[in-house]
Amino acid sequence: MPGAAKGMAVTTVVALVVATAYSVALGGNGWVWFAWVVLGLVTLGLVSAEGS
Repeated sequence: MPGAAKGMAVTTVVALVVATAYSVALGGNGWVWFAWVVLGLVTLGLVSAEGS
């Protein structure tokens, strides 16, 4: 996995941990999860683009 894709993957995993901690501590927020899904889709797109 190239450097940019690896960095985005790490960022996505860290964002998942932060979103989960936020939801546990302060209650669920749909915008937090929406933002994480968007970040995940961008990461998948970057990994797909770099892989081809």
